[in-house]
Amino acid sequence: MKLLVTGGAGYIGSVVSAQLVEAGHEVVVLDDLSTGHDDAVPAGARFVRGTLRKTAFEVLDGAGFDAVLHFAAKSLVGESVANPAKYWDGNVGESLALFDAMRRAGVGRIVFSSTAATYGEPEGTPILETDPTRPTNPYGASKLAIDTILTEYARLYGFGAVSLRYFNVAGALLTDRGAQGERHTVETHLIPNVLKVAQGEREAVNVFGTDYPTADGTCVRDYVHVVDLGRAHLLALDDTAEGSHRIYNLGSGSGYSVNEVVEVCRAVTGHAIPVEYADRRPGDPAVLVASSEKINEALGWKPERDLTQMVADAWAFALR
Repeated sequence: MKLLVTGGAGYIGSVVSAQLVEAGHEVVVLDDLSTGHDDAVPAGARFVRGTLRKTAFEVLDGAGFDAVLHFAAKSLVGESVANPAKYWDGNVGESLALFDAMRRAGVGRIVFSSTAATYGEPEGTPILETDPTRPTNPYGASKLAIDTILTEYARLYGFGAVSLRYFNVAGALLTDRGAQGERHTVETHLIPNVLKVAQGEREAVNVFGTDYPTADGTCVRDYVHVVDLGRAHLLALDDTAEGSHRIYNLGSGSGYSVNEVVEVCRAVTGHAIPVEYADRRPGDPAVLVASSEKINEALGWKPERDLTQMVADAWAFALR
């Protein structure tokens, strides 16, 4: 298939692009490089620099594309609270421009990188696709709005869409052809920040809250290896049915505590990794874990790589 990958110069988009190339697809990456890196675009993919508003139709029109994988997005929760307009415009506005370009170009299949942040603070765990969607920040709200738009485009224009909702992604893709991994300018994710301590770039890991109703008192969060995540996107391509918008959660079903993550990082790196404990942050739920039973039943997907593999691959990428 000929595929357009938006945001394909970013962390997850570049991994999926590499997997698509490896699977024999013709891949075109569209990215404005606001957060991505041009050297992350895998060999074998064609790179076009541009925004969805200005460039998507130009790329798609008459070029024989079969489907789109949509990763381009603003994704910092804190920034979305401080500047919500940036997220409504950058996520919802740009996505609308992409969907309109697809409609005009006659490309109706799309896999969308959504988020489990659309659920907000769940009533129970693991989270199911039927649970209420009550995002607690503009980032999650913007992604939920895009999911809603896709449902309408499927109904009105016959789009075949799949949205994949997940929490934390970790690890890296390491192959003989290259490496794709996490290297954000502003890093908010736990595993890379813990590894920065092992690399000597930070003095200690900040852990907020030790009195949660969990096994060790620290928050439990869901993690999925980026390679497993990419595999789900490839499977979802074959699940894009005309006039249908399907939503799947991707999760471990159990999750890992903050202390568990730190301990695994210590074991993998061989570094002590000091920890500084502090009070809970307002609004942090004790447990956020997603169920992947639906996609397992429909497409046969389940996570194959555990936390140790995620940390080991992320550490190898950081040291490359």
